[in-house]
Amino acid sequence: MSEVELYLIDEGENCTLYTLQFLRDSEHEFEKFVSKFINDSDYSEDYTRIAAVIKLIVRNGALERYFRREGRESDSIVALPVLNSKLRLYCLRLSDKILILGNGGVKNTRTYEEDSKLKAYVLTLQKFEKLLKQGVEDGCVTITESNIETDNIFEL
Repeated sequence: MSEVELYLIDEGENCTLYTLQFLRDSEHEFEKFVSKFINDSDYSEDYTRIAAVIKLIVRNGALERYFRREGRESDSIVALPVLNSKLRLYCLRLSDKILILGNGGVKNTRTYEEDSKLKAYVLTLQKFEKLLKQGVEDGCVTITESNIETDNIFEL
């Protein structure tokens, strides 16, 4: 079991961005992704494209057209970018106004399930979404139009 909390990254007029912060780690999940690829010349174009889309999302909202559906029908897992790219950033798109950025990496396989690291990033987000839904049912998490309110530390 790992302790994780929701970490606010940015609050725009049209979208609030969150990520996950494992209490044992110094960097949150999105920072880990940025650290891996911001200075990687092999993937700089892909990384720049993802960074540009995130800026658009903060300005315009987490609109469906910005994402590639991933995961199962029953969850909210999506990936950036939609365009052809070797790089994937996995996210939880809860609505047009709430997006949780996860982690990601280089996709060299047909599906994320075929790569243990990518699969782990998706599973983390799927588990977290289940915990969020449970928190809403229990009354310790409130999801408004554009915010998630909780003081919870979640056990993943």
